Amino acid sequence: MSSSGIEKGVVTTEVEAPRGNRSRFAFACAILASMTSIILGYDIGVMSGAAIFIKEDLKLSDVQLEILMGILNIYSLVGSGAAGRTSDWIGRRYTIVLAGAFFFCGALLMGFATNYPFIMVGRFVAGIGVGYAMMIAPVYTAEVAPATSRGFLSSFPEIFINIGILLGYVSNYFFSKLPVHLGWRFMLGVGSIPSVCLAIGVLAMPESPRWLVLQGRIGDAFKVLDKTSNTKEEAISRLNDIKRAAGIPEDMTDDVIVVPNRKSAGKGVWKDLIVRPTPAVRHILIACLGIHFAQQASGIDAVVLYSPTIFQKAGLKSKNDQLLATVAVGIVKTLFIVVGTCVVDRFGRRALLLTSMGGMFLSLTALGTSLTVIDRNPGQTLKWAIGLSVTTVMTFVATFSIGAGPVTWVYCSEIFPVRLRAQGASLGVMLNRLMSGIIGMTFLSLSKGLTIGGAFLLFAGVAAAAWVFFFTFLPETRGMPLEEMESLFGSYTANKKKNVTNEGTEVVEEH
Repeated sequence: MSSSGIEKGVVTTEVEAPRGNRSRFAFACAILASMTSIILGYDIGVMSGAAIFIKEDLKLSDVQLEILMGILNIYSLVGSGAAGRTSDWIGRRYTIVLAGAFFFCGALLMGFATNYPFIMVGRFVAGIGVGYAMMIAPVYTAEVAPATSRGFLSSFPEIFINIGILLGYVSNYFFSKLPVHLGWRFMLGVGSIPSVCLAIGVLAMPESPRWLVLQGRIGDAFKVLDKTSNTKEEAISRLNDIKRAAGIPEDMTDDVIVVPNRKSAGKGVWKDLIVRPTPAVRHILIACLGIHFAQQASGIDAVVLYSPTIFQKAGLKSKNDQLLATVAVGIVKTLFIVVGTCVVDRFGRRALLLTSMGGMFLSLTALGTSLTVIDRNPGQTLKWAIGLSVTTVMTFVATFSIGAGPVTWVYCSEIFPVRLRAQGASLGVMLNRLMSGIIGMTFLSLSKGLTIGGAFLLFAGVAAAAWVFFFTFLPETRGMPLEEMESLFGSYTANKKKNVTNEGTEVVEEH
């Protein structure tokens, strides 16, 4: 017998909780899942300032320093590669707990490090947590959120990353007042504290309804959907969509069922995703990898990790001024990520991506030009060039944050079919972290080879190419139910087989 509140699509007469509470429940789930992103952001941001003192205390070379800065993202490939299979095995919720455990251990190891190899071990452990966190937080949020607010809620991980980065910058500024050998250790060590809060908060989170359906736990899945949907009818509709995508007949309504031809453990997923994908899945995979590549190859982590160095090259001489300007970068980045999150469901994914990448191109071009002028006029104080450099760093992170920052994670967490979502998203995260690591580990060397202005002009070229890719290749996904997302892809262009009105009503288009 079924006790999940549904019987072949008929709504039962249970006493229904106020629907405002349901929206708040989905909101709370997104916040808790995104706690991993605060820890991740702190880990990234704090190294920007800590590196100055680590280099001085441990007597590191520039090559050792840039490897230390960027290696976290290379290490994260281990976590990203395992995250999809792990989350299908133990569930989305406990994968978040696992990510927090890696962060906790990594922060403690780095805080107590006494030499370069020791701190690299800490970076390795934390890096695994980064890989897990960057995949699981947006996937979990997308799977819990209703379609009407999925873009807004799925942007939470990116908001929390930026809050973490800002906290890292603030930590740098305050702990820089301590003796050199203590300051950077406190900067890195305090990152273990949020992990404890995360472990406690996860106890209040439900499991992803889509993962529950894949395990045959229909009753539990409906309970979660009922708590996160605007109406009970919407909850039933979402459940039926998930069951259909998973190959489960709608008339199987028992609380616990045996899933026909169940492949939730990952069997056949890689074959369907990479070896023999359908045209739609191939288009989805290329879109996901392309957007992740563009996000990182356009240079955002060069600014996030090396802001003090960039401001030094721009003409800010004191460490205090460099760290204060870096805090300003964190504030601007966080404010504009909130703006992007608030408008992603109103203006759509494509519009924000194109606006963002266009603004990044203009900012990078101006920044590269001003830094080149400063570099070619040593000994002169060119106030206009210094002002332009500082301003364009701010406009670059602002335009990144309204689109390329949050929308990348929203878009890639929602476009894959349910059975391929975890592994598909993990591939995108792996490429994202690989490119981030490459940028972080080569920026100082690239700046010496091309000059720092030339490096940013190179990033501007990448941004221009990315704009063309977005315009020609990425269809709009706003308002489309996850289970119908695949119908938008397959033509390898931005032309859509379906479109969605502002109210979410499906309109079929002929092309």
